Amino acid sequence: MDNHDEPPRRSGDSRSNNSILYIVVAIVVAFFIAIYFIRPSRDTITPAQLVDLIDAHEPDASGKPVGSLAIENSKGKKILYSNLRNATVSKSMVSAVVDREDLDADNKDIASSKEKGAPIVTYLPGDEQSLNEITDALKAHGFKDYSGDPGDGFLEIYGGLLFMTALIVILFYLMMRRLGGAGSAIAFGRSRGKMHMQDDLNISFEDVAGIEEAVEEVKEIVDFLRSPDKYQELGGRIPKGVLLVGPPGTGKTLLAKAIAGEAGVTFFSLSGSDFVEMFVGVGAARVRDMFQQAAAKNPCIIFIDELDALGKTRGSGMVGGHDEREQTLNALLVEMDGFDSNSGIIIIAATNRPEMLDPALLRPGRFDRQVLVDRPDAAGRADILKVHVKSVKLDESVDVKKVASITAGFAGADLANLVNEAALLAARKGKPAVSMEEFDEGVERVTAGLEKKQRVMHEEEKNRVAYHESGHALVAYCLPNTDPVHKVSIIPRGLAALGYTMQRPTEDRFLMTQGELESRIQVLLAGTVAEEMVYDEISTGASNDLERATELARGMVTDYGMSRLGRVNYRQSGRSAFIPEAPDERMRSHSEETTREIDLEVKRILDEMLQKTRSLLSDRRDSLIALAERLIEVESVDGEELRRVIEEHSHGPRIVPGTDSPKRSRPAGEADKPEEGDAPSAEGAS
Repeated sequence: MDNHDEPPRRSGDSRSNNSILYIVVAIVVAFFIAIYFIRPSRDTITPAQLVDLIDAHEPDASGKPVGSLAIENSKGKKILYSNLRNATVSKSMVSAVVDREDLDADNKDIASSKEKGAPIVTYLPGDEQSLNEITDALKAHGFKDYSGDPGDGFLEIYGGLLFMTALIVILFYLMMRRLGGAGSAIAFGRSRGKMHMQDDLNISFEDVAGIEEAVEEVKEIVDFLRSPDKYQELGGRIPKGVLLVGPPGTGKTLLAKAIAGEAGVTFFSLSGSDFVEMFVGVGAARVRDMFQQAAAKNPCIIFIDELDALGKTRGSGMVGGHDEREQTLNALLVEMDGFDSNSGIIIIAATNRPEMLDPALLRPGRFDRQVLVDRPDAAGRADILKVHVKSVKLDESVDVKKVASITAGFAGADLANLVNEAALLAARKGKPAVSMEEFDEGVERVTAGLEKKQRVMHEEEKNRVAYHESGHALVAYCLPNTDPVHKVSIIPRGLAALGYTMQRPTEDRFLMTQGELESRIQVLLAGTVAEEMVYDEISTGASNDLERATELARGMVTDYGMSRLGRVNYRQSGRSAFIPEAPDERMRSHSEETTREIDLEVKRILDEMLQKTRSLLSDRRDSLIALAERLIEVESVDGEELRRVIEEHSHGPRIVPGTDSPKRSRPAGEADKPEEGDAPSAEGAS
């Protein structure tokens, strides 16, 4: 692979390293100054003065040398030395211990100026004559315990101080390392990106399944990183940045790793939130540090996950244009396509909220290309399942295509979780392999939640939930434009659901007609209508059904133009196309009178759908009661048994009340047949 020339480093690139170097130099200088000024206090005398001091000593009766000598030092002060002892002779110096007394001190201070055991020293730099004279004088006056030191006496003088200096330096080094760790003040400006070398990236495009269109879009980048000359000869320029957009769990991060693994270049990975801190300027410093590290590994890939945490539209914050996030975004914009070009550095980012990104990020020269990583279709789900079941022992009854057909709307992460749930269920049951039964149960666990068989329900509540779910299932079965009912259960699941009705679509759907929306509203309202017919009153279990039905009706009026108010959109929504459940940022653009008309129209739609649902259930009351009794008896009814119970207790032609079209024909057993399409829905009491 041909490497690009490394761009010139800016003068501020090594600012952090220079600062640390300056600190170390200052510390060394300070310690040398300390050594000079706080070295041990020793009186220095000449060799001749030392000889005179030795000659002044005569041994007493016990053989101990005694005597004194007054010597004037370099400052003109007279000092009386006496009782010389512990003389040590070496080639470069002679040290001894004496009693010291200041003769110039006042009488009242004589006692305080006396010092016993004061050290003195005489330096002999290569003066062998003086050394011999001192040695002869010591021998002549009875000094027998002096010993020659083969060293130069430096450690003897400065050993203790050097030990303390080394100890302080070590403590300072450890403190600097501690301060330089993650989360410290010194490390604030450092990038938190993790560098992955080629040996760490064992992921290729073969490990990415179900998003073939996205893979084809990014293969061009890999080809450029492998052979850039082919494009440069024709004057082509590789996209500076690639933005991967799509719902959560569809494999955006995996695709970025596969690009780095296929291209054979260094891969830096980090999140958009890694740049933002409470201190202003830290995020911008981290961005610059990240690109400096990338320039040293050119060519390379920088992957920023959750870019919307960093790249939100400027001016939308409460603080103004000088907050930390906007400064960080400005630094990223400059690094991506500023005055200094960073050739050979490709930025790949992932987000599921592209509508929130600043337009300056999306212009050509920065994120030139946007790649959609959407939820897979049936064939894509089958390919993803094949990747995940490689390490799972499967029973012969498992058909991957059939599992893919009953998991419509599942993303790659959902399918991986489904395979894991099925394996755990099989292990819990003690089975040697994972069968189709575990996959069916795993789908229910993922979509509706965990079963709560230990929850004891009151008999009246259990009967009410049975009629509620029977209403959902009966209306869903009878109405056109509805997904087939796969299973009805009154076993509590999830956080608050006391029962659920699972519908599975027959095909992948991307559009919905007005009739389909109205049918969905009727299915949602059927539970509370069934309770009203049997118990003459409703319960709180339909709160979620009413919320969803009202939202569908409001969408028909404000978003889709499916009402008497005309083909007008009354809601400017900032809702993400990939996260429908995320709260949207609405901005009203109509009057109060129009708002009242919208509310009245929503209520009219709900009232009409409620009346149609009530009429349908009244005509099929026998089927409703029979289905509820069957639910109370067995707690769960599948699609085939549901069809049989309803057909046995139905009378007259199957014409949906309130419409002129007959009920679409459905072969026997179709409700129990696995289908593909949108995500399986679970309607039920909550």
